[in-house]
Amino acid sequence: MRISMPLQYAGEAKPAVDQVVELEKAGLDTVWVAEAYGYDSPTLMGYIAARTERVNIGSAILPVYTRTPTLIAQTAAGLDYLSDGRAVLGLGASGPQVIEGWHGVPYTKPLGRTRDVIEICRKVWAREERLTHDGRVHTLPLPPEEGTGLGKPLKIINHPVRSSLPVFVASLGEKNVAMTAEIADGWLPHLFIPEKAGTVWGESLARGKAKRDPSLGELQISAGGLLAIGEGEETRKLADFTRPMIALYVGGMGSKGKNFYNDVAKRYGFEEAAERIQDLYLEGKKEEAAAAVPEEFVELTNLVGPESYVRERVAAFREAGVTDLNVTPVGGDPVTLIEKLRSML
Repeated sequence: MRISMPLQYAGEAKPAVDQVVELEKAGLDTVWVAEAYGYDSPTLMGYIAARTERVNIGSAILPVYTRTPTLIAQTAAGLDYLSDGRAVLGLGASGPQVIEGWHGVPYTKPLGRTRDVIEICRKVWAREERLTHDGRVHTLPLPPEEGTGLGKPLKIINHPVRSSLPVFVASLGEKNVAMTAEIADGWLPHLFIPEKAGTVWGESLARGKAKRDPSLGELQISAGGLLAIGEGEETRKLADFTRPMIALYVGGMGSKGKNFYNDVAKRYGFEEAAERIQDLYLEGKKEEAAAAVPEEFVELTNLVGPESYVRERVAAFREAGVTDLNVTPVGGDPVTLIEKLRSML
């Protein structure tokens, strides 16, 4: 099991990268750089590449609607070159609120688009022939009737450091998770409860893995939560820091009937709470929505408590198939916490 950490994209980026430099020395394996509607991910990834030597640098996530597939492939190849082969491409569909609201792009065919992007990226990196693609959303070159008719197949000018980069997909829905298990190198689930993962996603994962190309190897899974190690109520309450985030996703990321995270919370067995959180959040009562998040939900999505308990949580995530424990250290020196976690693996 490896250790990864999400870069906190809502705060100051440079101090966060300073911390990554120190955590790399403590044993951090991967840093995930998110992209929402703040700074873009690749710029920060390039900065991290220049400041570090060993840690893998992943996008989490690059929305598949915001760039052409070939630009995603070029960007990933460029980052892989700058980092000497440490880039990880994390992809996702995001949601209609961001894609249509921030980017002004129709949120259509998310699964087909994701599949096209992955297939095109792998063709670009392999550099075996000039790029052509007849996909579900993207056709390369563009058909003459849709453009000038002057498009021609091309091959990336540079020779990528690696002919295949690891591709992780952020997915939650049953069909999307099945597709992830079929074609991706790794999976980035959010709000992951290891004890309930088999019930919620087991069938989808099995369906996808049944079609999986053996050359891809086993599906990697990056999941986790807050990390805090200590005795007493003061440490336990640190997990409550995630309440506003859980309320945001379960309550505010979408509308009634169109919220992937709300659906997952219900599939976990928190139907009544998920409805209440969403109602409160959409009414603008964010603090009440956060307070309505069940204690069990908070506890099981994090690794917070005495060392013996954190060891139990690590074992639960391992049992659920998690290969990359994705943690955010809180309530103590991050370097010390990562070192302690490393000793548990």
